[in-house]
Amino acid sequence: MAMKKVTVTLPAEVFESIKERVSARGVSAYVAAAVERRVAQDKLHELSDHLEQEYGPVSDEAYDSVLDRIEAIDAWYEERRTGAPAQRPEPGRQAAA
Repeated sequence: MAMKKVTVTLPAEVFESIKERVSARGVSAYVAAAVERRVAQDKLHELSDHLEQEYGPVSDEAYDSVLDRIEAIDAWYEERRTGAPAQRPEPGRQAAA
């Protein structure tokens, strides 16, 4: 990927926090990764907005179904990682964080 040098102004405490986590040469990579994540989130929000305009809002039932599926996938991975069955919440109920 082509790179372009830019000047970015950050709050001093944010910059210091970044420097504590990475070497001086890693600041650019850290900031670039954060911006890339934000761009990806923005694109997902744009897609979500477009789909909602095209097809209407997601029903509570569909949303709960997706959460149940994610929980099942997480439990499957946990079982494979630990070899022990994971505790699964009842369908339609989120696990406690």
